[in-house]
Amino acid sequence: MSTALIVGATGVVGQACLRHFASLPGWNAIGVARRAIAPPPGAQALQLDLQDGAACAAALGGRDDITHVVYAAVYEQPGGLVGGWRDQEQMRINLAMLRNVVEPLDRPGGPLRHVTIMQGGKAYGVHIHPQIAVPARERWPRDAHENFYWLQEDFLRERQARSGGAWHFSIMRPRIVFGDAMGSHMNPIPAIGVYAWLRHEQGLPLAYPGGPARVNQAIDADLIAQACAWAAESPNARGETFNLDNGDVFVWQNVWPAIADALGMAAGAPEPQSLAALLPTQQPAWERIVDKYQLAAPRDLASFIGQGAAYADFQMNHGREGPLAPVIMSSVKIRQAGFHACIDTEDMFRKWFRRLQERRLLPDAARARAG
Repeated sequence: MSTALIVGATGVVGQACLRHFASLPGWNAIGVARRAIAPPPGAQALQLDLQDGAACAAALGGRDDITHVVYAAVYEQPGGLVGGWRDQEQMRINLAMLRNVVEPLDRPGGPLRHVTIMQGGKAYGVHIHPQIAVPARERWPRDAHENFYWLQEDFLRERQARSGGAWHFSIMRPRIVFGDAMGSHMNPIPAIGVYAWLRHEQGLPLAYPGGPARVNQAIDADLIAQACAWAAESPNARGETFNLDNGDVFVWQNVWPAIADALGMAAGAPEPQSLAALLPTQQPAWERIVDKYQLAAPRDLASFIGQGAAYADFQMNHGREGPLAPVIMSSVKIRQAGFHACIDTEDMFRKWFRRLQERRLLPDAARARAG
């Protein structure tokens, strides 16, 4: 049996990876998170503060079963999403967290065989440049800006080289990630769902709140999990960096009718507004929705959406002026290496809103009408 340690198991990527590895024959899966979690069927949970080096050494240093690590944890400053991405202390903490996981596992004769870490579009400077060349490719030199990605990657490369090839690593660069994780800093789905139902309860159509159109890409969290499982065992993934996307492109304004339909609403005319400014003022309204529809979602709105509203503003280009250059990353490399899974982005949005409805984290419009 191989054992995958899924670090950051409450996040949008980590949660999907924990589910996926737990479902695979021949695999054990252990989800690591700072707070206690109820793992999915077939998985175990390990509560661990990654900033506590002594605790990580004690919990991981003596284990002889962990063969693979999928590192999907990230430290984001409270209230500092986007702006904090260039903060030196945030970079230092993210490096220390990865070190605290890898160093206890990387020991002579240990079982470790593979580590996967996450980067993303920030590797190409999409958060600081008005445009990047299309499409962005993994073989480009590093974009000349400070980023914890580079700190983590340099550490991993140096550590792996010192191991003498006892284990290998892969780097994933997903585009905008969508999934069903609650309280995630970088998952727009719960925030969009809350915004939609606040308007639903006012009898309003679902107006697009973002800024100007931009051709972009998305990645389904389940696809990332499948790619991580592929990379864990494929020789073609060793020491490689891969862009990841659904396989198509999208424009928010063009997929908005599908999002509205998935939530049982009509799409309205655009109404630009900041979700990060709006949603925190709607705690009483959210509590009424939770009570009215007997939801299983947290009554505390912040616990449900995390910093997802600010992330949605960023990805929907709130407050920006167009036209905006497209952000496209080539996924040819990973397909040529052997990973071919894909999903239509409209189908992805429908899937995740349906999943939240099935989990009773959002109301289901059809059931509400029937009731």
